[in-house]
Order: sequence, then C-alpha cells, then structure tokens
Amino acid sequence: MPLPDHFLDELISRTDIVDLVSESVRLTKKGNSYWGCCPFHSEKTPSFHVVPDRQMYKCFGCGKGGGAINFVMELENLPFKDAVALLAQRAGMPMPEFARSGPGARERREKILEINRQAARAFHRWLNAPEGAQGLCYLQRRGLSRRTLTSFGLGFAPNRWDSLIAELSTQGYDKRDLLDAGLAVSNKDGRIYDRFRNRVMFPIIDVRGNVIGFGGRVMDDSTPKYLNSPDTPVYNKSRNVFALNIAKNAKTERVILTEGYMDTISLHQAGFSSAVASLGTSLTEEHGQLLARYYKEAVIAYDGDGAGVKAAQRAIPILEKAGLTVKVLRMQGAKDPDEFIKAYGRDAFARLLDQSENQVDYRLAQIQKKYNLTDDSQRIAFLQEAAQLISTLHSAVEREIYGGHAAQTAGVTPDTMKLEVERALKGRVRKAKKQQERRNLAPASQLQPKVRGLRYDNIRSARAEEGLLRLLMLDPGLAGSMDGITGSEFSSPLLGRAFDSLHSRILEGLSPRLAALAEEFSGEEMDHLAQVAAQPESAANSGQSLRDYISVIRSERLRQSGAEQNDDFLLAAQKKYQQKKAYMEEKK
Repeated sequence: MPLPDHFLDELISRTDIVDLVSESVRLTKKGNSYWGCCPFHSEKTPSFHVVPDRQMYKCFGCGKGGGAINFVMELENLPFKDAVALLAQRAGMPMPEFARSGPGARERREKILEINRQAARAFHRWLNAPEGAQGLCYLQRRGLSRRTLTSFGLGFAPNRWDSLIAELSTQGYDKRDLLDAGLAVSNKDGRIYDRFRNRVMFPIIDVRGNVIGFGGRVMDDSTPKYLNSPDTPVYNKSRNVFALNIAKNAKTERVILTEGYMDTISLHQAGFSSAVASLGTSLTEEHGQLLARYYKEAVIAYDGDGAGVKAAQRAIPILEKAGLTVKVLRMQGAKDPDEFIKAYGRDAFARLLDQSENQVDYRLAQIQKKYNLTDDSQRIAFLQEAAQLISTLHSAVEREIYGGHAAQTAGVTPDTMKLEVERALKGRVRKAKKQQERRNLAPASQLQPKVRGLRYDNIRSARAEEGLLRLLMLDPGLAGSMDGITGSEFSSPLLGRAFDSLHSRILEGLSPRLAALAEEFSGEEMDHLAQVAAQPESAANSGQSLRDYISVIRSERLRQSGAEQNDDFLLAAQKKYQQKKAYMEEKK
C-alpha cells in the first residue's frame, strides 16, 4: 500500500536538503546554491550541486540527482519506504501505521543489527572468561590495555562449533537468523555452525554506532589468518572502514590509513585517534569518498614490504580522486606502525608522521627503483615515465618542482626535464582535445539522456517537454493554464509520466517538488529528471513560455503523425505496385 501523499508532502517540507546533505558532504555556498564533492563517485573538483530553492541535488560528474528521499536511498542503499522511515525518524514524524505493519527490508536490517549487537556482547564477555584466556593473552602480549580492549569492544569466539548459536538461541534467535547475519555458515549437508571459532574478534562499527560485522584472527595455524563477515544487508566491506566511528571525532583533518586492525588499534592507544583501516580488501573508490567526508588529508601508513608498496600505489590515485591531499609514510627499522611504535616510541612516530613524504616524490621513488640510472637507455626510460606522471599534475608550479626532483635524480638539467614534461603534457592535452571534438561533432547526442533506454525520439519536442516540466516546478500556479495538454501528447514517455504526476499533485494541493516522485520513478529516471530540473529556466514570462512549449509539442506531434501517415501511404502504394507486377507476370 503506498504511503499517503499528504504524509510525504509534510516530510519533504520538513526536510531541508542542504541540512541533510551537509551531514555527509562538505558543502560550500556559491550564490544561491551549494557545491561539494559527490558522495556517489570519486572526484577532486566539486561537481555536486545542491539547490535549496528547488530542494534537489544534481551531480554533473556521475549524473546522480533527485530530492531528499532519493539522496537517502542512494547513500544508504535503502528501498523507498526504508529511506522515508529514516527521514521520518530524523524529522520526528511517526510513520503511518500500515507502513510499519509488514516485515520488509528495514525490519530485516534492524534484526541483523540487533543480532550483531548481542553477538558483540557475547564475544566481549567470553574474552574475559576462562574460554577466552588464549585470546586475552594474545592481545595483552600485543601491548593492548584493558581500556583499549573495552573501547574497541574486542572479544573472543570460543573453539566450539555452536557457541554463538547456543548463546543467541536463548534470546529467541534461530540458526537461520545467524545465517542471515553472516554469523553462521551451512555446509553441503545442511549442517549450520558458527562462522567464527577460536578467534580474537574485532567488531566493525559504522559511523552511527551500529555493529555491522566482525573480523576474527585465528589463534592456531588455521586459514585464513583473518576472517571477515560476508556482505549482508547491513555490511559491505567496500563501503565501510574500520574504526571510523571513533576516528571521525578526532580533532584533526588528517586521517592515517593502515593495513589492518591491530595497526589501527595500536595507533589509537598511542594517541593517534584518526587511524583507520580498510576491511580485508584493497582500498576502493567508496572508501575514498567516505574518508573525504571527514578529512582533507590522508597519510598512507601501510607495511613497508612489496605488498604494502603495491597497495599504497593503488590507493594514491583513489584518495586523490576523492579530493584528499595524499602523503606516504616511509618507516625504517620496522615493518608496520605497531612495530615502529613499540621499537621507537610514540614521539618518534609523531615526527615520522609530520615528515611523511608527498605522494609525488613517493611515486617518483617507486619509478626510480625500476631502472638502473647508471645505464643511459634506462635513465632515458626513467625520465620519460617520470614525465608522464608529472604531466598529470594540474599546477605549473608543481610540474616545475617535481620535474626538478626527477632531473636531480637522473642527473640532467631542470630545463631538459621541463621540455620532456611539456611534451608529455601536450600529448595529454591533444588527446583530450580530440575526444572533446568528437563529442562536439554530435551536439544532439549531448541533449540525450545518458541511459540508452530513456533516449528521446524527437529532440525538439523533448526540449519543449523539459521546459514545461521546469515551469510547472517553478510556478505551480500555471497548472490551470495548460490548455488541456497531457503527458500522452509528449514524445518522451518518461517526461510525459513526470508531467502527469506533477500536474496531478498540484491540482490536489500538494508540492510539485522533485522529491515527491521518488517512489514512482527508478533511480536512473530520477537522475535524468534532476538533470532536466537543474537546467536554467526563467519564470519572468512564464505564460508565454508555456504557450510556446505547448505549441512546439503539438506541432511536432502533428508533424510526426503526418510523417507516419505518409509512410503508410508509401507502403500501401508499394504493396499495390508489387501486386500489379505479380499479376502481369502471371498473364505472361
């Protein structure tokens, strides 16, 4: 059963899009709107636009757009009603009774979160009980204090097949519930048993304080050494970061990125409270976007071995694309931050952190390792590869400085290196220019929706249909002056549906804001409607504009209809000719 329109209308009016988006995106006011880096894709230059007058957002980079409900659906990966419920809770509005009656995705999420919370409590209790002695000994041997164990909620999974199943069954949860939460597994015979056994447990907590999953380190030689929760309705390892729930409160704009749980926890215990770790996977664009919501700078503090260097190389462009300034920590005499602090102390690590290397110098050093600079041919290859890297830098000052660093390394003059960088830059610019020229040769394609299934059959009519939609949202008073036009006359089915929906809402005294369409239209459709709504439209002479748009729509419809009739006539004439020809052949 759909939610009442009056309820959605009030919810939308109570939800300010700028306040909502500001909770997860750093916005800067420019004129009458706000800009920030998009939370849905990685970018360095802000292309995410929030328009308070229209209560909508639009990203001109990835194309996402819509109103408050769509924003929550996209950000939290929630279905429509669950996103509405979250906004209603935020606005202090009770959901309609019928909307809360049936079990659904939201109820399933809440159940899994509660199961995880109870599991975390059980694991923590077992750590301090006789069955957790081995785990507690390991953590204390690693130098963690009782306070740290409590702060991070660390625990222990006993070396039994059904410890957690038995524990949570007393609270009314069955084996299937634990399977759903990723806390149990089923073998090929259908037997269900605990996923985590004989492991030190690290609860994974999101920025709202919910336990969404677990990581476990085994106490024997079993594999894998570290085991993480599988993806569930509340947990996705590519979208969450360990310890961010604590690190986001640190009074710093610099995040320290480590490779694992223990490095992160050790850094927090030493007073570096902005340390985080990715969760058993390489850093993803989603991780970068998440960190960019809270920090301006990232220091990569990965292990110094080959795997750590490769991981750092992969992480640098991801973090930069998300808009973070990136530095890299190079440790001497220790393989990771935990070992370094134990060997040299907190102050030494703080000094190392302040001296962390700029990512460009770090990447140049990694390129240098590939070549023998005493050999002229390899020296040339080093300079050419370094020039390609330096040519990607946006600032001429940066290109000159780092070009000088590479020149000094290879023993050539800065002027020589500058020429090589300029050559690489010209090649890059030339390639970009050719791509833009190809796009400019097809201007009509620029007006088409990005999604192929939404493409327009008649560009001229669709542009007028877009204008009519914008006028309706800008000036609802025009709804009574539509000269009887309906969406069925539109060339674009999507725009026609949107027009009918908005027009109907206005006639019923409801808001014509884009956010109100979130339930009726898919995410891709809403992205395009936001693109339409974001285009400039003047309400100064709206009456004449409205008449012009309707005239174009109807004249194009008439022209198209005439063309179709003409096509039918030609087909009929061709068929008659073929019949006559066949008759004449028979007579012969």
